[in-house]
Amino acid sequence: MTTTGPVHGTWEPAPAVRWEDAFLSGNGHHGALVFGDPNDDRVIVTHHTLVRPNGGEHARPPRLAAELPSLQDRLLAGDLTAAETFTDGRPLQWVQPFHPAFQIRLRRSPGNTDGYRRRVDFTTGEATATAADWTSRVFVSRADDVIVQQVTTADLGIALDHQLPGTPGGLGIGHSALLTPEGALLSLRARYPDSDLAYTGVTVLAVTGGRTRLVPPGVRVTGASSVLLLTRVRRHTGELDVTAEARELRDLLEDGQSYETLLVRHLDLHRTAYTRVILDLAAGPAERALPGSELLKQPRSAALLERLFAAGRYHLLSASGLNPPRLTGLWTGDWNTAWSGAFTTNANLNLQTASAATGALPEVTAAHAALIHRQLPDWRENARAVFGAEGLVAPTHTDGESGYSYHFDREYPHQLWTAGADWLLKPLVDHDEIRGERDPRTAAVLAEVAEFYEDFLSRSDADGHLVIVPSYSPENRPANAGWGAINAAMDLSAARHALLTAADYHPGPDADRWRALADRLPPHRINTDGALAEWAWTGLDDTYDHRHLSHLYGVWPLDEITPYDTPELAAAAHRALDLRGAENDSAHGHLHHALIAARLRDGERVAAALDHVLDGDFFHASLMSAHYPNRDVYNADAAHTLPAVLIEALVQSTPDRLVLLPALPAAFERGQLHGIRTRFGAELDLSWTPGVARAVLKPHRTLRIDLWTSTGAQPLDLVAGEDHVLTLGTW
Repeated sequence: MTTTGPVHGTWEPAPAVRWEDAFLSGNGHHGALVFGDPNDDRVIVTHHTLVRPNGGEHARPPRLAAELPSLQDRLLAGDLTAAETFTDGRPLQWVQPFHPAFQIRLRRSPGNTDGYRRRVDFTTGEATATAADWTSRVFVSRADDVIVQQVTTADLGIALDHQLPGTPGGLGIGHSALLTPEGALLSLRARYPDSDLAYTGVTVLAVTGGRTRLVPPGVRVTGASSVLLLTRVRRHTGELDVTAEARELRDLLEDGQSYETLLVRHLDLHRTAYTRVILDLAAGPAERALPGSELLKQPRSAALLERLFAAGRYHLLSASGLNPPRLTGLWTGDWNTAWSGAFTTNANLNLQTASAATGALPEVTAAHAALIHRQLPDWRENARAVFGAEGLVAPTHTDGESGYSYHFDREYPHQLWTAGADWLLKPLVDHDEIRGERDPRTAAVLAEVAEFYEDFLSRSDADGHLVIVPSYSPENRPANAGWGAINAAMDLSAARHALLTAADYHPGPDADRWRALADRLPPHRINTDGALAEWAWTGLDDTYDHRHLSHLYGVWPLDEITPYDTPELAAAAHRALDLRGAENDSAHGHLHHALIAARLRDGERVAAALDHVLDGDFFHASLMSAHYPNRDVYNADAAHTLPAVLIEALVQSTPDRLVLLPALPAAFERGQLHGIRTRFGAELDLSWTPGVARAVLKPHRTLRIDLWTSTGAQPLDLVAGEDHVLTLGTW
């Protein structure tokens, strides 16, 4: 690998033994975990649609609207545990769990493994493995939605194998293998127990030279110079037309199409997206040349942060297409995925996608939007069933199919969470600001969120302020009350932001009404510790030791609380951050902490949060991450969120403000960040050395903004199409 700049890939000197260490490729639909073993070359196949039915139709939200007025009365009267009985009595129900499909196995006799190396190239999406007499290359095509694998000097057995950790008993398996003019056709059908749902994998083999013969459940290839495999998997009811699927795969081989020509088609989409933003922290060439597993042993290495930034962008892009990333991104090698491998929307999803807008990955934002728009009918039903309101209420967990709010119990009363729609729509609003156009679909959804608040906000306090009741701050509770409470800070920020943003998108009588409603919401409360209170209702005490930081939504990702506009509230938010514990050392908690610290211009706290993660052994050799220290529980939160932390420490923007180097950790003495998108419609290249920084702005709109640096603020006039160069001293 080149060491003249940041390394856009990673490598290892030995095959992956654990699936967690397998290199990853993906196109946002199909995923591949690539082991690169010369003797048992395995590729685990995944797909965003593969979720195991958990019995019957999707659960529906609880029908509690008739009981809502009574609950509100009790909470307002001082019954601080009243919400614990606001349920229909069902036990906690998990969403349909995400699972792997099968593995493609290529077995060969032991050969010469001299010079073995496996690597993944982030710019191409290729996972390769090479040895003296053998090469394997794999990528998942964004252009053709197919897993492409090529092996050379092929004398091997090939089969599709459903046996993976946690495979359920009762899975109905059917294999098929046929010889074809180009080589062979393999298929594997798996029918879920007690269900008419199934999934089928189809692999077409194009064999060059040699002989192919049937060895059920697969084939044996001898004497071939190379084998090209094209694989897809489909989830379906009834029977899949394998012949039609195979025909589509064979069509990709017409007119002399090869591995190389398929790769070129893919690169037009993948490489273009990945290379839009580059981070260079001036790491040394020796460190840059290290394999990932060795680099992870040097947690203070600039080369490690460069590579994790690059890997995070790569994995985030690769996991996003049909859906945004799951808790496991797009990958798993085990049927028993933690938390069902779901999309957890009350923190994790937005943290993982936090770099998409500024990091120039609209592909990720489009995937995020697609998930939302598919589920809007279910969000409407949540609002009606639980709150008796029009409009929308988002769930805290979804499997990607159902958007119903049915994952809840006493300690996790997710059915009470009303901030979710605004929280999930914020990335779409950021995207609109960056491109300078308002998506009519986003505008329509914002209006429905405002309509929900018009119906729901029916109670007021003695001062005439509206009261959000019941109110839930994920996933915390007051020290002296139940989980369902009153005026959670996140709910207040979300309601205010949703109403004001909807008003901005819809000028006219509706806007006037929504702004008036927002004006009646209460202010945030500063508690006796001088901290922004997690519940603005007097008498509710804070619980500080918790992994979530929901109450600081107004700081990040919103701009409600800033050191520039609301310094008193920003100081209280900083105090709240200072008092916050890490609880169970979840990676998402540390990096959420870092994002908020960056907004509050606290570079030392950003560095400390990064150190917790880098010192905590959160990353596998694949550079995918874990939820807990010591690589416990495969999870994409750290891998996908880390790029956003580094960007926020270097550059922040609003529609009328640019902040340069707001929270630069002291260890980042010099570096370059290229290709950032700002919310006022300009691209930004930034470089810095000790005491001097240089920024080049390439605006697409003509406007005046405020430029903030460590020395204060000054107005900056930008003209569309004209580069603006800034040189800053003593930053």
